[in-house]
Amino acid sequence: MKKLILITFLIFAITAKSQEAKSLTLKEAITYALENKADAKKAKLKVENSEYQIQEVRSRALPQISANGGLTYNPILQTTFLDAGSFGGEKGKTIEANFGQKWSSTAGLSLTQTLFDQSVFTGLKAAKSTREFYQINDQLTEEQVIERVANNYYQVYVQRQKLNVLDNNYVNTNKVKDIIKGQFDNGLAKKIDLDRILVKISNINTQRQQVLNAVQLQENALKFYIGMPIQTKIIIPQTEFQVTPQAISEIPNTENRTEYLLLKKQEQLLTYQKKADQAAYYPTLNLSAGYNYIGQGPKLPWGAKPSDGVYWSDFSSIGLNLKVPIFSGFSTRAKVRQADVNLRSIKEDLNDTKLGLDLAYENAKIQIDNSIITIGNQKTNAQLAQDVLSNTRNNYIQGLASLTDLLDAENSLTEAQNNYTSAILDYKLAEIQLIKSKGELRTLINN
Repeated sequence: MKKLILITFLIFAITAKSQEAKSLTLKEAITYALENKADAKKAKLKVENSEYQIQEVRSRALPQISANGGLTYNPILQTTFLDAGSFGGEKGKTIEANFGQKWSSTAGLSLTQTLFDQSVFTGLKAAKSTREFYQINDQLTEEQVIERVANNYYQVYVQRQKLNVLDNNYVNTNKVKDIIKGQFDNGLAKKIDLDRILVKISNINTQRQQVLNAVQLQENALKFYIGMPIQTKIIIPQTEFQVTPQAISEIPNTENRTEYLLLKKQEQLLTYQKKADQAAYYPTLNLSAGYNYIGQGPKLPWGAKPSDGVYWSDFSSIGLNLKVPIFSGFSTRAKVRQADVNLRSIKEDLNDTKLGLDLAYENAKIQIDNSIITIGNQKTNAQLAQDVLSNTRNNYIQGLASLTDLLDAENSLTEAQNNYTSAILDYKLAEIQLIKSKGELRTLINN
């Protein structure tokens, strides 16, 4: 029985620990995402894979060595008819001769070495640029993960703040209900007033359940975007949402942005592609060499000796192979022109991307300014709504205000608080865009 109690206690403790909520700051959420999210992992795998691509291209410039072997059985040997005079016999007389042996077996080594191939040299440069491309792409993927996590992180905050507003509203409305119920019990309030406040409480409960559902959905989305198990409970510290106005400096150099650098690297790769197509105009020169051993006879050569009629001999060769392109049906010219069109196209993408990055910076800066003004206004409105509600509640208790006035004051406070929360969200989202436009998203985890 003691063991059973102990096991039950341990299971309960483990379960309770697994259900313990995890405090999650923005920095921790981003760091977790970069370590666990599939997008970030796959980008790093592409960088690793680029090393193998370089090795593959480099292999074309290294010697290619292979071993070969074969076994042939000739059931019927080829017959050739020759003039006997060629062998000192009677001229004009034809003799019949069989060439070859019933069995033959070869084994050897062959080597080929590229001495000159312009496409190989260009391919090596392109492979190194491909590695740099994936390194930049890895950086861009990290920035995209950071942006996505930060946006969803602040969305969770908004939903939780709305839940807090409803919870406070629920507590305050219950206090009013207790007052009205006391007045009703003493004959100082009408039943319709009590019914109205009960309806109000029921509506708050319904709204709270809807917002609670939205909170859970948004938290699940956040956990998905950072690669965290959905069952994990999280707590977001309130200090994460202090409004600290960003310093608006001079327009950042968009040519240093990751998106722009990635396109520039693509342009470089397309340039190498054009050079690789042009390499088809150049001749190629290869060295080849081989050494072989051959056994022939009427029997299977393996393990046989000259006494069995099987003889072994070796032979070798060394050669140079030169290939000079003369006419390819304009295929090479077409490929070069296609590559040129692709280069012109990506130049347009570069111009458009630079314009879009400049636009994003200006829009973020405007949104930051507007959000700061809106936050100030909504904070003042929320404070005024709180004062109005306090005065209206006191007046209602003293019989100087109607229940309608009190309910309207509560609704106004709820709306003002939600507007203030939404204004902070707008600011935070604009702040992320401003940081992104300056190419400083990684500062969210370095600070």
